[in-house]
Amino acid sequence: MVSTEAARTAVGIIGNIICLFFYLSPVPTFVRIWKKRSVEQYIAFPYLAALINCLAWTIYGLPMVQPGSIPVLTISAAGVAVESVYVVLFFIFSDKRKRLKVLLILLVGLSFNALLGCLVLTLVHTHKKRSKIVGIICASFSVLMNFSPLAVMKLVITTKSVEFMPFYLSFASFVNNAAWVIYALLRFDSFVLIPNGLGLLFGLTQLILHAVYSKSTKELMAARKGPKGKEVDLSDDVVAEEPPKKIIGIITPENGPDSDNH
Repeated sequence: MVSTEAARTAVGIIGNIICLFFYLSPVPTFVRIWKKRSVEQYIAFPYLAALINCLAWTIYGLPMVQPGSIPVLTISAAGVAVESVYVVLFFIFSDKRKRLKVLLILLVGLSFNALLGCLVLTLVHTHKKRSKIVGIICASFSVLMNFSPLAVMKLVITTKSVEFMPFYLSFASFVNNAAWVIYALLRFDSFVLIPNGLGLLFGLTQLILHAVYSKSTKELMAARKGPKGKEVDLSDDVVAEEPPKKIIGIITPENGPDSDNH
C-alpha cells in the first residue's frame, strides 16, 4: 500500500509539472506583446506578484526552513526564472511611467525577500518557528497574488469581453491550484492550502466568465474589423470610462489603450 508521504511526493511532482505549464501559459500573451511592441491593456501586477511570491516560497521550501518540501522549492525556483523573463519583457514594452511603477514594485519585493531570508536564517533557530514565520508571509503573498485577477475580471464584466483574460491562463490556474490543494491535504499544510484553495475558487470564476462572455467577445472582435478585415479602433465603445484606482495595493487598469496602470 502506498504511504501518505509517497502519495504526497507523487502529487508534488505532478503539481510541479502542471505549475510549470501554468508559468509558461502566458507565453502567447508575451508573443503578442513582442509583435505589437506594446503591453496594450495587459496588467503588470500578476507577473510582479508571481515573481515576488515565488521568491518567498523558495525560502519556505528550503530544507533549513521547511524540511520535506522539495516540490515546493523546485517549482518556486523555476517560477522565479520564468516570471523574471516576463517582467523584463513587460518593462521593455511599457512607457516610462509604467516602467517606473514596475521597477518600484520589483525593488520593494526583492528587498523584502532578501531581508526575510537573512533574518529568518540567522535569528530563528528551529524549523517549526522558521516555517511558521515564512509560511504566514508566503500565504499572505499568495492570497494577494490570487486577488490580482479581480482587476482583469472587472475589465471582462465592464467590456463584456474576455480578450484580455486568455482562456489557457484561466484553465491553467484552475488545474494548478487543484493539484496543490490535494498536495496540502495529504499532509496538512495550511500555508499551502489556504492560498491555493482561494486560487481554485478564482480560477473557477474565470472559467465561468469565459463561458458567459465568449460569444460577446467574438462579436466585439468582429466589429473591430473594417470592410477589408482591417482592425479599427472601437476602444471607446467597449471600454467603460472609469478612472483608475487601487484596491488593497493591487494595481488595476485604467480603461483605454493609454492606461498608466496596466
